Amino acid sequence: MDFLPLQTKNMLGLQLSAKQVEMFEIYEKELLEWNEKFNLTAIRKPEEIRSKHFLDSLTVMQGFHTSKFWKMIDIGTGAGFPGLPLKIAFPHLRLTLVESVGKKADFCRHMVQVLKLEKVEILQARAEDLGQMPVHREAYDLAVARAVAALPVLAEYLLPLVKVGGRMIAQKGESAPAEVHAAENAVRVLGGRVHQLTPVVLPGVADERFLVLIDKVAATPGKYPRRAGQPAKLPL
Repeated sequence: MDFLPLQTKNMLGLQLSAKQVEMFEIYEKELLEWNEKFNLTAIRKPEEIRSKHFLDSLTVMQGFHTSKFWKMIDIGTGAGFPGLPLKIAFPHLRLTLVESVGKKADFCRHMVQVLKLEKVEILQARAEDLGQMPVHREAYDLAVARAVAALPVLAEYLLPLVKVGGRMIAQKGESAPAEVHAAENAVRVLGGRVHQLTPVVLPGVADERFLVLIDKVAATPGKYPRRAGQPAKLPL
């Protein structure tokens, strides 16, 4: 796993301890083993897991603009990305992982137990439902997601969960600039403002990647998010 500490230091200025590297090694081993039974991810080669899952998840830290951003929710986390790698790197994160597929949620629970992670909650739920629950609504400093939905839809999933003064971070591919343009109305209606579109370059990965950083500047109107399924059917 020499690749990971070297790249995190070179790319992100993040120095991983020996203990953190060991945690990533355990994560990789468990992911490969579970993947043989449950098809958690299409990425199956160890070197690709390190680059396209672990390192890619850690690039989200480029969107952390203040040290107060430590209560985070990860929507559609799948096998824990980007939330769990960020939790390993930043142990003081208070993390909520949200995944609607049972086997993936089970894997996340397993990893939290195996890695002895504290202050991690795992919910098998829909983002639209959480956004209307007082305990989750506008309760998070950061809401993050990777490859979950088009940005106008994703904004309706994430922004209702973010405190005013907080931020949503969407990991996107080459379509990011067009998606940002298409999401302008949704972001405004939901109380957000696009802060920045940050290119991300991963070693050995040719695909274009971006972080879309959207600041929460006003409260989200109470009718959003709409009921489950509506944001995807009728994007704002």
